Amino acid sequence: MDRSLTRTVASIALLAIARSAQSGSETQVIEQIEIAPLFYLPFACIEHPEGQLSDPGDALGSDCLVVGGLRGPSPGLMRFYEGTGVHNEDWFGWHAEVHAPFDGIVKDIAINPVTNDPGKQGHPPASYISVQRSDGTVVIYAHIASASARVGERVMAGQVIALVGNNGTAKAPHIHVGAFLGKTPLQIRWNLRAEGAISTLRGQ
Repeated sequence: MDRSLTRTVASIALLAIARSAQSGSETQVIEQIEIAPLFYLPFACIEHPEGQLSDPGDALGSDCLVVGGLRGPSPGLMRFYEGTGVHNEDWFGWHAEVHAPFDGIVKDIAINPVTNDPGKQGHPPASYISVQRSDGTVVIYAHIASASARVGERVMAGQVIALVGNNGTAKAPHIHVGAFLGKTPLQIRWNLRAEGAISTLRGQ
């Protein structure tokens, strides 16, 4: 199949999905949650589409990595690591501070002491910390290296609660962010106004 035909088929499929959504035929709106910035360093996230993962905390989640190269001697060259990236220390996100998503209570913490080498997938479970809001909404940060908060502790949005690690099924230093209310997974949205208040995220 040539590229033009592939683009045409893809366009038709997207148009059909859009029309289905407009008509409301068997289309369920995905609920969303807006949370505080994960990092105070530039970062990028790869989202898990609906159906890829099923468990609450996994479904509709995002894998987020700190991005380097936006400033310094080679500005504009975005990358996740220096050199070859074969060592965790090469990655800009390694042991970066992880910030609480909202005001809430630390619900659970688990630490896997095994650290993976970049490029090599480890075994579950992943280390994680979860925070619960007063309405019952839970946000979980997985693949942390360590936690600086305790179970039962009240934390504030933006408070440092963990450091980035590489464990469980991760292949590189990053944080998986998942959110759910009851059994309903939530799509993550970042509070861009809160990001705008952080000079390092504005590029200053």
